[in-house]
Amino acid sequence: MTRMPTMFIPHGGGPCFFMDWNPPETWDRHRAYLADVRASLPEAPKALLVISGHWEERQFTVQKNPDPPLLFDYYGFPPHTYELTWPARGDPALSDRVQALVEGAGFPCSVDKTRGYDHGVFVPLKVAFPQADIPCVQFSLRSDLDPAAHIAVGRALAPLRDDGVLILGSGNTYHNMQKMMQAMRGGPAGAVNGQDFDRWLSDAATRPDPEERNQLLAHWDAAPGARDANPREEHLLPLHVVAGAALADKGVKTLEDHVLGAVESAFTFG
Repeated sequence: MTRMPTMFIPHGGGPCFFMDWNPPETWDRHRAYLADVRASLPEAPKALLVISGHWEERQFTVQKNPDPPLLFDYYGFPPHTYELTWPARGDPALSDRVQALVEGAGFPCSVDKTRGYDHGVFVPLKVAFPQADIPCVQFSLRSDLDPAAHIAVGRALAPLRDDGVLILGSGNTYHNMQKMMQAMRGGPAGAVNGQDFDRWLSDAATRPDPEERNQLLAHWDAAPGARDANPREEHLLPLHVVAGAALADKGVKTLEDHVLGAVESAFTFG
């Protein structure tokens, strides 16, 4: 099969693509970007491996559930958003392969046979792959949130790309929820939070030298505006995993959107 790229996609906020907003076009650019993901690939993936900012474990853990339910791990949204469906099946053979690759790189890797898909998986992928016709496996972050370790585990997962597996990081490049809520309540007109960090991150993620890119990402919290954009980095670290899995492939910025008073970006490698 053709080698798959790796991708970091912004998953929005809660079930944002499936509810009404004011103004109505709030999430239109995010939605249009996600809807184009499948067409942007060289061919249909054999399977999806998704790293979401909403799953952390003490050690790296791979989902091994042949029929994962949806985890409605968001709160206070309209009732219909708790009735969404996305019935993609799991892929136990892929789960075994993930565990073998991660352990082969020297990382302990647990297996979770009961976990479902959290909203960092099913919300964006219901837009990107609405038919739910491609098997999907979720892979956790490690709860120490060590950026270098997440780059390294991504490197260990890279061989999956040659097996037709699309490795997706699902998070947000800006995740200061306090400031985003302030913007929703009517913050300063025209203000966009996170621009300094987004400029730095866009430069870092698209550096042609992968070692330089990964060194910069490993020390992301020294960047301008880093902790303002990500007071806690769990929504950024899926980018580190896919950057590691990119190996020598150069990153390209594929989306920059200003939404809820913040800038959010997406990146593709390969």
